[in-house]
Amino acid sequence: MLKGIDNRLNAEVLGCLRAMGHGDVLILADTNFPADSVARHTALGTLLRMDNLTCGEAAEAILSVYPLDTFVEDFAGRMEIVGDPRTVPPVQAEVQAAIDRAEGKARPMIGIERFAFYDMAKKAYAVVQTGERRFYGCFMLRKGVIPPEA
Repeated sequence: MLKGIDNRLNAEVLGCLRAMGHGDVLILADTNFPADSVARHTALGTLLRMDNLTCGEAAEAILSVYPLDTFVEDFAGRMEIVGDPRTVPPVQAEVQAAIDRAEGKARPMIGIERFAFYDMAKKAYAVVQTGERRFYGCFMLRKGVIPPEA
């Protein structure tokens, strides 16, 4: 146990988040996503797990230590629903709420078409698979920077 670190973050996930640099992409995925095969293509090359958490819970824990990129519009994205890309299901609304809390303001995620999401995920730094069973619980989080102290 570490003081000040969300206990939902395991050592492997923390190590990965720490190693990532500005602009690197993290994929947060539901249990149905082909996470293992996609993760083999990433910079990390192996799948990370947060099995007992929903995507909203995992996003909240990750965002407690992971700054989102403030320089780009695609700082975060969600997999669009096939045939209904504008609909935001509850699982995506929960992650959006976690982002808004972490950012201190409303900052909407972009939508990413399903197959474009798979392609982007293979180029990511790492994939974290959760225990989320609701469909379309797949997200992209682009790492930002921590500014110097004033």
